[in-house]
Amino acid sequence: MFTHLHTHTEYSLLDGSNKIKEYVARVKELGMNSAAITDHGVMYGVIDFYKTCKENEINPILGCEVYVAPNSRFDREIGAGEDRYYHLVLLAENDKGYANLMKIVSKGFVDGYYYKPRVDKEVLTEYHEGIIALSACLAGEVARAITRDNYEEAKSVALEYNDIFGAGNFFLELQDHGIPEQKKVNASLLRLSKETGIELVCTNDIHYTYADDAEAHDILLCLQTGKKLADEDRMRYEGGQYYVKSEDEMRQLFPYALQAVENTQKIADRCHVEIEFGNTKVPHFEVPEGFTSETYLEKLCYDGLKARYDEAMVKELTPRLEYELGVIKTMGYVDYFLIVWDYIRFARDNDIMVGPGRGSAAGSLVAYTTGITNIDPIRYNLIFERFLNPERVSMPDIDVDFCYERRQEVIDYVVEKYGKDCVTQIVTFGTLLAKGVIRDVGRVMDLPYAFVDNIAKAIPNVLGITIDGAMQMNPELRQMYAEDESVKKLIDMAKRLEGLPRHTSMHAAGVVISQKPMDEYVPLSRGSDGMITTQFTMTTIEELGLLKMDFLGLRTLTVIQNAVKMIEKNYGKKIDIDHIDFDDKNIFASLGTGNCDGVFQLESAGMQNFMKELKPQNLEDVIAGISLYRPGPMDFIPQYIAGKNANGNIDYDCPELEPILSPTYGCIVYQE
Repeated sequence: MFTHLHTHTEYSLLDGSNKIKEYVARVKELGMNSAAITDHGVMYGVIDFYKTCKENEINPILGCEVYVAPNSRFDREIGAGEDRYYHLVLLAENDKGYANLMKIVSKGFVDGYYYKPRVDKEVLTEYHEGIIALSACLAGEVARAITRDNYEEAKSVALEYNDIFGAGNFFLELQDHGIPEQKKVNASLLRLSKETGIELVCTNDIHYTYADDAEAHDILLCLQTGKKLADEDRMRYEGGQYYVKSEDEMRQLFPYALQAVENTQKIADRCHVEIEFGNTKVPHFEVPEGFTSETYLEKLCYDGLKARYDEAMVKELTPRLEYELGVIKTMGYVDYFLIVWDYIRFARDNDIMVGPGRGSAAGSLVAYTTGITNIDPIRYNLIFERFLNPERVSMPDIDVDFCYERRQEVIDYVVEKYGKDCVTQIVTFGTLLAKGVIRDVGRVMDLPYAFVDNIAKAIPNVLGITIDGAMQMNPELRQMYAEDESVKKLIDMAKRLEGLPRHTSMHAAGVVISQKPMDEYVPLSRGSDGMITTQFTMTTIEELGLLKMDFLGLRTLTVIQNAVKMIEKNYGKKIDIDHIDFDDKNIFASLGTGNCDGVFQLESAGMQNFMKELKPQNLEDVIAGISLYRPGPMDFIPQYIAGKNANGNIDYDCPELEPILSPTYGCIVYQE
């Protein structure tokens, strides 16, 4: 069966998980058994692509079209435009090749970034093992020498790459998208192959799935390069040949090089990578002499249990603590807890304000006794299994709030402790959402602003809404689409681009800590501010078993700490914010008047009005109020308030529900 070895996702309609699914489905429909991904300089889409191929019983070929510096990757004193770098396609033949590919791509960002993430032949030589290389498109070094009428240089470069990757691992790449220069290059590559013995391979650059996607792709190019369709001097992929072609189409394109067509399958048959998911790679935490990680965590927990509770409660809670420790040990997360405990200890020792805890981690007695959280899970009937459940193995997730102004000090401590190469921040992707993509496409098509604005405003303000969803919800938009050809064209083009990644940025809080240098697990990139980040997103990082921590910067903590210091300075009164009266009726009376300015999660106008209606009597009411005031649960606010005012006269569907739902007056409010 024939296979394609070349798909790019820079300037491409194949970005994003939905587009990857579309591409793989098309490959399967055409009867191919393998497909490849070769993003320009990055590996952002590799994991989504790998999983989608596996789900469809397609062999995933993982690659990258790297940028090769003319000389050293460190060299910045080079010419403009095409002389800054050459293209080279690298495919991972096996697991070693995939590991080396991640190293190569990471080096491009960490060492060689200059307009593009560039590598050099030194890097390729060091990490060539397990990699199959193709000479690439017209921007490849071999092809560029040919287009400049320097055949001997092309031959010399081809032999150099053949030496770097080893005989049989470097191929001369034939392409035909109807570009005149390609015919000239292909003729010379045929001659070069005969003279050197380096084999040929036929590929097709794929930037979109179907031939009729060419127009949408042209709009995407304009969007990415800041141009309009009407602009004369702009980037174009002319000819409409950048779609997924069938075996017959490729054979018709290359009747003079059928062996090169067959070589695509030979290469595909060699490429097999297995990516490991779910095997945790938590770094080892160095414990004091005489302890193991397990015994040290036990000591911290039992010391904390005695400090937090009286003797009777210690006796009562010991079985729960033992149970939690048993689960944590069995799941292999002992070092995880010690790492979190350690950087929270560092923050507190250095007078950096730390939040009391948030999310499911507050249900852990281990977290409370070690001081990771300051919320008593026993008082609030919090459930440990919401955090860690032996029947649903997943990485624990402890989000920690730090003083907004000093959060970086904690990250710097972690970097220093575990090594700069082992601590990295995480990439995120902004996407083209419904309203935004309509405005973007309208600008590219040079449509009147008022016309586009009217259509964009017809998209309801619903979180995560799609254009199709908007059409269903808004009959006026449906009517415009049906009756106005200009509206139809705009919306159809916008739908083809909807959901594509728009830009990369850095996750606001996520930090990864690894056992070994990070580029042994994931490829790295460089953000606009120069910071090194992973190329994989937070969810992928967790799937790969890497330790993701959330270091959240919370301005409210900074305000609280400053207020406490000012009170002590001005009034001589020292307030311990960790030991305040949670039953002060005056506080709840004040909140019930809507006096919530500066109170975390209660200060929006909507929340202030809700507090006036709710009139909380205790902290549990406030907690329930925060849980209710969001889309969906909002519908139950009247029922909650009615139950609160019912003086205990609440009907439960069955008596067993009463002990569970009585604190929330019969409403199912919490995720537990």
